Amino acid sequence: MTDDPVTRAHAMEFSDDVPANASANPTMGDVIAARFGRRDLMKGIMAATAIGATLGPLALASARGTRAAAGSFGFTELEAGVDATHHVAPGYRAEVLIRWGDPVVAGAPEFDPAAQSAEAQSRQFGYNNDFVAYFPIDGSSEHGLLVVNHEYTNEELMFPGVGVQKKKDDFAGMTKALVDIEMAAHGGSVIEIRKENGRWRVVRDSPYARRLTLQTPMEMSGPAAGHPRLVTSYDPTGRRVLGMVNNCAGGKTPWGTWLSAEENFHGYFRGELGEDHPEARNYRRYGVPGNWYAWGKFHDRFHIDREPNEANRFGWIVEIDPFDPASTPKKRTALGRFKHECATPIVNADGRVVVYMGDDQRFDYIYKFVTAGRFDPADPAAARDLLDEGTLYVARFDADGTMEWMPLVFGRGPLTPENGFESQADVVIEARRAADLLGATKMDRPEDVEPNPKTGRVYAMCTKNKKRKKGDENPANPRSENRWGHVVEMIPPDGDHTASTYRWEILLLCGDPTIAEVGARFSSATSKDGWFANPDNCAFDAEGRLWIATDGNNARFTGRADGLWAVETEGELRGTSRHFFRCPAGAEMCGPEFTPDGRTLFLAVQHPGDDGEEWPEFGRTSTFEDPSTRWPDFRDGVPPRPSIVVVTKEDGGPIGS
Repeated sequence: MTDDPVTRAHAMEFSDDVPANASANPTMGDVIAARFGRRDLMKGIMAATAIGATLGPLALASARGTRAAAGSFGFTELEAGVDATHHVAPGYRAEVLIRWGDPVVAGAPEFDPAAQSAEAQSRQFGYNNDFVAYFPIDGSSEHGLLVVNHEYTNEELMFPGVGVQKKKDDFAGMTKALVDIEMAAHGGSVIEIRKENGRWRVVRDSPYARRLTLQTPMEMSGPAAGHPRLVTSYDPTGRRVLGMVNNCAGGKTPWGTWLSAEENFHGYFRGELGEDHPEARNYRRYGVPGNWYAWGKFHDRFHIDREPNEANRFGWIVEIDPFDPASTPKKRTALGRFKHECATPIVNADGRVVVYMGDDQRFDYIYKFVTAGRFDPADPAAARDLLDEGTLYVARFDADGTMEWMPLVFGRGPLTPENGFESQADVVIEARRAADLLGATKMDRPEDVEPNPKTGRVYAMCTKNKKRKKGDENPANPRSENRWGHVVEMIPPDGDHTASTYRWEILLLCGDPTIAEVGARFSSATSKDGWFANPDNCAFDAEGRLWIATDGNNARFTGRADGLWAVETEGELRGTSRHFFRCPAGAEMCGPEFTPDGRTLFLAVQHPGDDGEEWPEFGRTSTFEDPSTRWPDFRDGVPPRPSIVVVTKEDGGPIGS
């Protein structure tokens, strides 16, 4: 989720706010401008007919009509703001379930921030918990497995006496021992949880418990497996890789496995390839090396001069069996290599499985993957390799309100040897460049892309794009330097997710609707606490209602913290947003995830205490010794700890009712 590391004290000095897409493909702004007329847009004329056509006919209902309508959410809205702790809507309970450093596997030690080690961390809950998924045991909504991604690390908040490490100083304060702890804090966790007497708890010493780290053996599968571009000095087969990195969001398959999405893998590499190197063009398109960390100083695999193919082994969707801790995770290369935010499957009416994905960078693309085979719910085990064969598509949004899914298939169109593609392996390894050549639409950081299981409509969270220049103003982004983001709604015909042509609309233009120059568009029934900026993750509850989590909605920018909002997508209140959960200062909201009965909501609070200078009340960089908050422990000497929060209703009813 964190595409822009300048938002982290860890990486203040080297921003990732540099788009890597140099293609001439149209941006979403170009598409909207073509649809409604660039001259009128440039004059600032945003006629009601144009806005209505873009947002959909129900998004701009009158104030009188929307305020009189009954919405699908029944909770009392939370007040927006920012302070050192978390808050939830009245009538709800929000409790910490597990924190960074808590034991996961049997025999793991208790967390001691002053005596950390890689060996201990490899058995404890990792850092910066992101994606969360619940897998029921025996169909229960009160007993199951929780899987969690651990995206990245903040050394200035993790380690005593280290402070912010800078690229210009070559990360002088980092040692191999600290780097190895960081590597162990990445990856993922599987924990068993149970609800007893109205409270959730972690089942200690569970046989299901597992930590995945940068040392966990994984298998490459699909068209790129075994290709020479994946071969390294320690893996001459090109089929085995150690670990996964920068795992952001993900998904759950219908057959009960966990999809974990590798996002900003480029940031972990250092070194320099000459322009004559065979991978130079490929790595430039992905921003490799990003040089965010000191890992390459101590581990050759993260130094591209020494292992020039290693970066090709990251940036994939990883499939993991949460019920078998001895199983080998598989990187499913058929789904393409890019900065994956998510991988959200839905079973189409014909049994094929469609996986939606976003490439989380400014001016990059939205994708889907359609399996060749079909899922049989009576034989879920037969689907275990379903994601190895199928067709990868990239989206082009057209000015007439339709969108086209274009196949990334070797030999079709420009994906030929003349353009440097010798096989489907090359197409998936360089999925971005393949999409460039097909003319995909440049988006404003597409993050989570999720289908509503009730309506079949698909929602893409476009977080922001500060690089949009003056002159690109349009109904989809009616401002230069789009700092607020928006939500795109995609409508497959008759609910057919394998179709090549959809319709599209804009559900929300985010930001403060009381400031005219922001150009935000919510329903007029949205309160002063209900608007938000920077949509990131989303989820649908048991009733098919949309919940949106934010990243970047920080104190200096909006006067409020990141959190969770409930959003109406149907009826007269379409486009109305209500504030439900508020993060502590500096934290990003991740997850969210509901139990099947809708009575429990799991949320991931990531990097609490980060960006201390962005909270005026604190106004300086947070460190281990001097954090802007010590959430959730609030004990001297204990740093802020990324944590999973479990939300239940005090009367035991469904969340949001």
